[in-house]
Amino acid sequence: MNYTVQQIAEITNSQIIGDKNLIVKTIAFDSRIIYSTKNAAFIAINTQKNSGEKFIEAAIDRGITIIISEHQFPQFENVTWIIVENAIDFLQKLAKYHFENSNLQSIGITGSNGKTILKEWLYQCLWNEFPTVKSPKSFNSQIGLPLSLLQINESHKLGIFEVGISKPNEMQKLENIFHPQIGLLTHIGTAHAANFESEEELIDEKIKLFKDSETVIYNGDNELVGKKIKELYSSKKLISYGFKDHNKVFIKNNISKDENIVVEYFGEEISFPANQRDEATLTNALALITVLKELHIENQKIVEKINALKAVEMRLEAIEGIKNNIVINDSFNLDLDSLKTALQFLNEYNKTKKSLVLTDIVGVNSNSQELYEEVSELVNEQKFDSVFLIGDEISKFSDLFKSKTSTFINTQELIDSKYLTELENQIILLKGARKFEIEKLKDLVELRKHDTVLEVNLNAILHNINYHKSLLKPETKMMAMVKANSYGLGSYEISEFLQHHHIDYLGVAYADEGVELRKKGITTPIVVMNPEQHSYDAIIEYNLEPEIYSFRVLDLFYEAVQKSGYDKKFPIHIKLETGMHRLGFKDFELDQLSETLNERNLKVQSIFSHLSSSDVPEEKEFTLKQLDIFEKNSSYFIEKLGYSPLRHILNSSGITSYTNHQYDMVRIGIGMLGESPSSEIQKQLQSVVSFKTVISQISMVEKGESVGYSRKYKTDHLTKIATIPVGYADGIPRLIGNEIGKVGINKTLAPIVGSICMDMMMLNVDNIPNVKEGDTVTVFNSKPSLKEFAEYCKTITYEVLTSISPRVKRIYIKD
Repeated sequence: MNYTVQQIAEITNSQIIGDKNLIVKTIAFDSRIIYSTKNAAFIAINTQKNSGEKFIEAAIDRGITIIISEHQFPQFENVTWIIVENAIDFLQKLAKYHFENSNLQSIGITGSNGKTILKEWLYQCLWNEFPTVKSPKSFNSQIGLPLSLLQINESHKLGIFEVGISKPNEMQKLENIFHPQIGLLTHIGTAHAANFESEEELIDEKIKLFKDSETVIYNGDNELVGKKIKELYSSKKLISYGFKDHNKVFIKNNISKDENIVVEYFGEEISFPANQRDEATLTNALALITVLKELHIENQKIVEKINALKAVEMRLEAIEGIKNNIVINDSFNLDLDSLKTALQFLNEYNKTKKSLVLTDIVGVNSNSQELYEEVSELVNEQKFDSVFLIGDEISKFSDLFKSKTSTFINTQELIDSKYLTELENQIILLKGARKFEIEKLKDLVELRKHDTVLEVNLNAILHNINYHKSLLKPETKMMAMVKANSYGLGSYEISEFLQHHHIDYLGVAYADEGVELRKKGITTPIVVMNPEQHSYDAIIEYNLEPEIYSFRVLDLFYEAVQKSGYDKKFPIHIKLETGMHRLGFKDFELDQLSETLNERNLKVQSIFSHLSSSDVPEEKEFTLKQLDIFEKNSSYFIEKLGYSPLRHILNSSGITSYTNHQYDMVRIGIGMLGESPSSEIQKQLQSVVSFKTVISQISMVEKGESVGYSRKYKTDHLTKIATIPVGYADGIPRLIGNEIGKVGINKTLAPIVGSICMDMMMLNVDNIPNVKEGDTVTVFNSKPSLKEFAEYCKTITYEVLTSISPRVKRIYIKD
């Protein structure tokens, strides 16, 4: 987009306060991830859960001078305001105008699964056929789709946009602003299905997107999809794809055989090799072929494009680096969109020093001078301490970069220079095209080299938090428990991510955990659940807030506050005993407690208790009794105090099972990590943790031979045994050896055989298809799941996670 403020106001019927001649090329909606302020406006979006107007000041502090808002705030000077009635309506109105006034052939993709993968595959296949624009990341919502459409410029001839909905009556609004010529419906599955009464209602909602499409391409293996589309759109060009031969496009041969895949398209045959033959990948390939044929791409070219397809990597990895660095590895792909995404991700960290490794941008059909001028503008705004450029092309434009800049012909030259290993206490972004293999740089600067890793998906954590928030009132606060090193996932990394996303409180077990977070820059309020006597001085010094559960603790802590010279009311949290019989004040102690507190320089920030059995349906009567006791005792205590602290008693399972008792705040722990005792709730959550390793060696063991220590496993036939580099020193309990536990390889479970060693264990891989050394082994994630793995161990998921050794490398993923 490229409009003056005056033009935007005329298009959207909005009011201007300020300079109407300013140019707007981009619109930012999240003040935390503004990566460029040149010709940028910030839009304050108000929702039921939050107000974007709270973040106007943060956007202005970052350098934004154009604000789109429902209200003006005169205290901010030198700002141009575009005043709108409703920010989302404004965004959609502007996007509709922009799309309808573009000369663009368009493809709209909707469905439950596969939207983003197909969008990226189509882009890879079509960028060099037509100047193409696409949705960044998975921008497909009521806000994301308009922002995607506003990227269209005069040079674009083709647009590929994904469209997502999660509730009834959302698609009509999106179809009003975007009506694609070619409509593509991907797999209809369970994503968001819980918000619809039936699969039929979900399909009806999705296919509204195709109301004005000329061609509709859909998965015809779903009979209900085929029936609905034919009933509604019989006058359009309809093309079905799938595995069944009644489709216009289908696979003719047996996909399990080691031969080319043969696709029939309206009687024509297209043959291509395929390494991945799972149903989802091949279904997406059929959709891809159908769209390419509709765009008149020749068969030979289609095969060449399929052979050249790269895996769609849509993630950034954050890992602990040498010399107290954080390394952001985004070496999976490189274009302007993914560079912007990576720069946004940097803003989630509060390291003051940062460096960038950036390669040539390969495969972009544009003028090099213009391209690298735009790249350098984006980079210069980040004020990197050092920039390392790799590649002949980008090196020609090194003068455009304002930071201390070094150039290299290839990645090895940068490795040989040893510049990266000299960096200290920085955040280092590795951003490059695949051909430069800059993952070698990750190997150079990462702290731990172990093949065994624990992957933590930060986006999944945010999804799970937002799901639990969706059950609550907008004003209800949330405390995230990050004790025990965030259940083994990494206290600082998780806390920093949560702080960035405005969590209200963090909870730790001991003061040491809170002190470490404060030293690393965490400023969110932190409650210490078990404040030991020797830690009181540290609690006061580092502005932590202790749980007070007895008069002994209250007296000792107040004594420490007085000695410290603290001259304000120090915040504390009062624990009430309601039936768990662990810690807390009892009902007969409340009079004395309130009298004591009213005489002291302390402020009760919250009153809380803990449910012992909210995850056990059979104990509902006991849980309700606990809740009654808490209501009675906390109300009485508040009356005696004379003011109203926050109240909270619900943990993760309490949030989902006893929502009416949410009070002022809730505490989330294992629910944040995607675990719930309820199978229905579990379907709504995303898996956060993946424990992975690789096969070190595969051996054929003769019948009657033994495997491992103490010869506890003996083969009864010639057996294929794999050894993997993970053992009880990594957190795998010895009790799951000897065929009790299983791990996943190539989507198949392999039993653990023999005794588990300190650093290794062995697997029977007789039944694993195409198994080879170096293959990935999933200790737990989806197959087996974390819960299934805990069942092997005869324990709970909490213990599994907190038992994983610190020597296991943690990798933080953001999709």
